[in-house]
Amino acid sequence: MPAVPSFIVAIPARYGSTRLPAKPLRDLGGVPMVVRVAQRALQAGAGQVVVAVDDTRVAEALAGQGVDICMTRPDHASGSDRLAEVAAHYGWADDAVVVNLQGDEPFAPAAGIREVARALAEDDAPMATLATPVTDAHELFDPNVVKLVRGANGRALYFSRAPLPWARDAFAIGRDALPESVPFLRHIGIYAYRAGFLARYTGLSRTPLERAESLEQLRVLEHGYPIAVRLTPEPFPPGIDTEADVERAERWLATQR
Repeated sequence: MPAVPSFIVAIPARYGSTRLPAKPLRDLGGVPMVVRVAQRALQAGAGQVVVAVDDTRVAEALAGQGVDICMTRPDHASGSDRLAEVAAHYGWADDAVVVNLQGDEPFAPAAGIREVARALAEDDAPMATLATPVTDAHELFDPNVVKLVRGANGRALYFSRAPLPWARDAFAIGRDALPESVPFLRHIGIYAYRAGFLARYTGLSRTPLERAESLEQLRVLEHGYPIAVRLTPEPFPPGIDTEADVERAERWLATQR
């Protein structure tokens, strides 16, 4: 396997959250969630880890963790917009590989972080992401699970909340099991960008498919930019968005001790 290129990990960590207030500071096994995310980034071997915060309480929780902290505006519409501000602040080279690791992914595998950086470095697309095979029919038909299809060149053709691709003959018979030999893929929400693309991305207008599916990555495709897709080498546990997710994470941590 080719060597992993030099890469930066940028972590958007917004304090305000309607579903989970003060999300970055939520305690997971005695450690704030944002600190666990930062530790994962460091374990992946990033040349620089930056946490983009909008509240001094999050910055204080990260003190002494060996990461850079960038105070950003509180009114960004998305994590990508927040990272564009960070890229401008640091003046990263246009071709620098920047991995956007979500601030609610405290168990993201280091191998997966490295793989999305490698995917971008090995492709001339301005953006890359990861996927994993869909394992059962319930997952395929769940609109909360984002599916994708990719071409023979390893680039995304489309992302959707709908079952994708539609196995016409098999699903005409039944939809309780997945037909074999169909490349059903679930999207994993980790991205790598070339730093120069971040500013362009935030300037792109919202698009009809993005609005319909409520998927920001469709804005990139609709504006004609390719997205490289690779399979994750290790599973990504679910992110943390709700109180139920916190409880699940605590139970999982208890089994690791």
